[in-house]
Amino acid sequence: MQSIKRILVVIDPTREDSVALVRSRLLAGYLGADLHLLVCENRRDYGNLLSELCDSLETAGIKASYTQAWHSTITDTIIRTLLAEGCGLVIKQHTPDNPLKKALLTPDDWKLLRYCPAPVLLAKGSALWMHGKVLAAVDLGDHDDQHQQLHDSIVSHAADLARMISGELHLLSAHPAPMLSAANPIYQLRETILKIYADKASRYLNEYDIAEGNTHIDEGPADTLIPRVAGQIGACVTVIGTVARTGISGALIGNTAEVVLDQLAGDVLVLKPDDMIDHLQDLVEK
Repeated sequence: MQSIKRILVVIDPTREDSVALVRSRLLAGYLGADLHLLVCENRRDYGNLLSELCDSLETAGIKASYTQAWHSTITDTIIRTLLAEGCGLVIKQHTPDNPLKKALLTPDDWKLLRYCPAPVLLAKGSALWMHGKVLAAVDLGDHDDQHQQLHDSIVSHAADLARMISGELHLLSAHPAPMLSAANPIYQLRETILKIYADKASRYLNEYDIAEGNTHIDEGPADTLIPRVAGQIGACVTVIGTVARTGISGALIGNTAEVVLDQLAGDVLVLKPDDMIDHLQDLVEK
């Protein structure tokens, strides 16, 4: 996370509160990053508002600039501005869609998670992060290099956040139910499955000094386990990954990050593997 030196902050000018701006100020101060504010709008001029916000940030010692733009959709506008301004992170306030609308149309924030070639932090509530709990959600059952690199990035980002807020780092992984018909006998007993996952988690516990009591390895689907554990520990932010297994087509299938988004009370930081980010950048440039 230390490599992020420029952050794109999506401002909703219709809201009096701006959780995204609050989070961005905290991160900018910790990372020494510049902020670029964006209003996705072409019907009304918000230049004065953006200028005032930038002046306030400059007074606080944070270098800031701004853009007001519109390119067919909110997602397209955000991504084009992200690339044009050379930002390494997007922060946006998340507003849940009603269930009927979600059933008929893909929510804008889902599209952003799928297509944005950079990490996305969706700010959900006004609760303060300081001294809070950060949950890193990984799948310790995946063995390929792409997943391993993504898991390492998830835990590393979560650890950076925990240090930044003087908080507590937690690690989570869901594991499958035992199957008597499994070809490999170690997957026939819950105890052996738990041991496999605990052994894989141990390197993260050692590297990031995570307490054993802060490790949550349990049976069940990840989209059920993540909201449950996040709620139990009161996570202020959950760090999760998303992977397109077969190019961009994989991103078109609903994934865990999208499913749990509205179920989590805290903020959500979503990461992608490097090769997927490169692919998404190529798509935009074309």
